[in-house]
Amino acid sequence: MSTKHPIIAVTGSSGAGTSNIKEAFEKIFNRQGIKAAVIEGDSYHRYDRQEMERRARQAAPEGRRLTHFGPEGNLLEELEAGFREYAEHGRGQQRHYIHNEADAARYGGTPGTLTPWTPLPDNTDLMLYEGLHGGLITDAVNIAQHVDVLIGITPIINLEWIQKIQRDKTVRGYSSEDATDMILERMYDYVHYITPQFSRTDINLQRVPTIDTANPFGAVHIPSSDESYTVIHVRNREKLAVDFLYLLDMLHGSFMSTPYTIVIPAGKTNFAIQLLIEPLIKRIMAAKGQE
Repeated sequence: MSTKHPIIAVTGSSGAGTSNIKEAFEKIFNRQGIKAAVIEGDSYHRYDRQEMERRARQAAPEGRRLTHFGPEGNLLEELEAGFREYAEHGRGQQRHYIHNEADAARYGGTPGTLTPWTPLPDNTDLMLYEGLHGGLITDAVNIAQHVDVLIGITPIINLEWIQKIQRDKTVRGYSSEDATDMILERMYDYVHYITPQFSRTDINLQRVPTIDTANPFGAVHIPSSDESYTVIHVRNREKLAVDFLYLLDMLHGSFMSTPYTIVIPAGKTNFAIQLLIEPLIKRIMAAKGQE
């Protein structure tokens, strides 16, 4: 971890909704005048879409799993090195995975490919990472050790699958069958590389629907915020020093389910993140200014 060049990581599975949390951080950064270096976890995929599919087909007869959740499908050593470089020197590189035509129009290139590496902007105040592996620890890498604030986004599994299938269909052009097959192919890596991270986080957010999601593979729409609650569990009480009475007062309709777990209407999640995280970011920036 670094006082001079802090790193915030938002980690979660594909379809968990980590990208939505970036909006809350953008509001905080705008209010505080913070210049952030933003890193997309997808940019550390080892292969473009076509090459990944080819190598996955080759791996299957050999009994090997090749997915974007596991080490073989990602540049995890390079990701850790990038975190270390930023923490020590405030420098690094970035690129983008082009998911669809909208990304292609924004970044140039073809859907399913990766843009070239470019340097991060100069003189950034902190790094914000959003992706699959912000809290990963394996025999080969320890990415979590470089992170100052680690946030887990973990909707209940049926909702996560609904969100992934619907996103893959509408945004990435996959069929329901293709999206479902991807979930099944990734299950081993999901269990061994994704979920263990949520025991290392400072805070976890878990959206829970209040409607029937018993068959996520037959769902036709994603439960709305009005049909969900968000369970927020503060794991690192010393770091966040949360005033839960204040949160209960500010977040109408919320309640405490344990001494360190608040349940809020899902529509207030963005606001809740700001209330929880902005005081911590202020302390981080104050410590940075004392260096």
